[in-house]
Amino acid sequence: MIPIPIEDIVAARERIAGAATRTPLVRLAVDGAPAEIWCKLETLQPINSFKIRGAANAVRSAEPALVARGLVTASAGNMAQGVAWIARELGVPATIAVPEHAPQAKLDAIARLGGVALKLPYADWWECIVRSRVEGVEGLFVHPVSDPAVMAGNGTIGLEILEDLPDVDAVAVPYGGGGLVTGIASALRARRPQTRIYTVEPETGAAFAAARAAGEPVDVDYRASFVDGSGSRRVLDEMWPRVEAVIDDALVATIDETAEAVRTLARRLRVIAEGAGALATAAALAGRAGGGRVVAIVSGGNIDFATLARILEGESPT
Repeated sequence: MIPIPIEDIVAARERIAGAATRTPLVRLAVDGAPAEIWCKLETLQPINSFKIRGAANAVRSAEPALVARGLVTASAGNMAQGVAWIARELGVPATIAVPEHAPQAKLDAIARLGGVALKLPYADWWECIVRSRVEGVEGLFVHPVSDPAVMAGNGTIGLEILEDLPDVDAVAVPYGGGGLVTGIASALRARRPQTRIYTVEPETGAAFAAARAAGEPVDVDYRASFVDGSGSRRVLDEMWPRVEAVIDDALVATIDETAEAVRTLARRLRVIAEGAGALATAAALAGRAGGGRVVAIVSGGNIDFATLARILEGESPT
């Protein structure tokens, strides 16, 4: 399956102007680090997550008549905020299906932006993503992962990385559903194909790593943890060929490594990262993304303060 066309990513960059921020690429200086690590701080977006890019591109490129009926998505929290942010901008309602373990910080953010959160058991929530709809709710469904317009919006991150670090050797990307890495990898394959590209998942739900080992999507055990924006029971079937075609390897980070990465980002950069947001940094610090100039996508910073406090005190919350 072909990547997202570079022309679509370039067009998305213009379309999302005014909604998404061009985020900085910052060096993470750690003694004894296995690589020269740079962090792409998507935590500095208006909703503290990269999801504003894809949401803005998908909605702004959709038929106005569909948008006027309202916006709908299924999200652990960050795409929810992106869709709610755009819905508020347009003056239309936003309904978001969320898994019942979604952090309160993300639920509060949805409410603050005027969205309505619909809590569902994890299996039912995942079914909304698989079927691209929320039963009983009308409106334009913005798929958090597999919508090509969402992936094109995500791909604008890749354009920015290459502008700031043209000779980047590797990029590590947190893997939730595959939309982020597909977008970024599509831009990199078009502009700098020699760059290594890695997905990173938590050990509590490394579905893509398992699929890559098996050669096809397979079911894995999934355990909820503070890394709530990544990890799943199974790779989305439609995303498997897309991601497999553009990445070099699938990496896994432990919960302890991810918690330590949250602490490192806080200590060294004064950056607040959620669990999923710290995955790529964890893999880079562990040396799994190789040497040279390695970019870690810090994808989001929406974490409950109580959970963050526990991590900063040295815990690895489940």
